[in-house]
Amino acid sequence: MNFMEIAQTRQSCRSYEETKAVEPEKLNAVLEAARLAPSACNGQPYHITLCRGETAKAVAAAVSGMGMNKFAAQAPVLAVISEMPYVKSAALGSRLKGIDYRSIDIGILAAYLTAEAAAQGLGSCILGWLDSDKIRSICGLSGPVRLVITLGYAKEGDPQREKKRKPLTELVSEA
Repeated sequence: MNFMEIAQTRQSCRSYEETKAVEPEKLNAVLEAARLAPSACNGQPYHITLCRGETAKAVAAAVSGMGMNKFAAQAPVLAVISEMPYVKSAALGSRLKGIDYRSIDIGILAAYLTAEAAAQGLGSCILGWLDSDKIRSICGLSGPVRLVITLGYAKEGDPQREKKRKPLTELVSEA
């Protein structure tokens, strides 16, 4: 699959085959793509904690408040993305320019991770609705949790949805 095919077909999966495990080689490919994601000053100010089994169920409960993300409990793997300290050069740049590079870097990481998941035939969904303190406790993390990404195989018959995106004329201009 080339990148445009991934961009056109990747979608947030909200229905997983609960009993179908993700093969180690596919999970490793997804993690290697995440490792290669660019970041400010190559600092990679994040950590990925993989959760399976009972830990995944506990994390799924921590992303499912107020009726949100109920499908997370079906996913066999949940990747918890926590924020780590900047490297010194990125910290200085962030202070001088007033830009939160860690949030940008975590967004890029999530894009690489989910794109490779799609290339491996896996479904994924990026979750921002979460209880950071509860997940930190479950996973023994020191940094704040910024995202949780569900990973697994989409249920048989899960339909490909039409992409609803703004036209380029609304997104792009020239100066």
